[in-house]
Amino acid sequence: MKAKTVKVKEENPEPLELLAKSIIELSDSFIKIQNGPLQRRTIILLLKDCTGLAGRDIEKILDAAPKLKSYYVKELKKGSLTP
Repeated sequence: MKAKTVKVKEENPEPLELLAKSIIELSDSFIKIQNGPLQRRTIILLLKDCTGLAGRDIEKILDAAPKLKSYYVKELKKGSLTP
């Protein structure tokens, strides 16, 4: 079966700085969760029960999410952000 190509038209695309800010907020939120009162194992068990995903997959997400801003956001010279 051949894959179909789908074109997406966005009338109001999000500015790059808004995308970068969202990535930073997501990354920072995961850092706060990991530094919060719940133990890592508890977070994994809660997410596993809620989603049905394997614990190892959730662990990968918990490991990667705080690193999102360092992977996908760079600061430009004038202080603006870009993904």
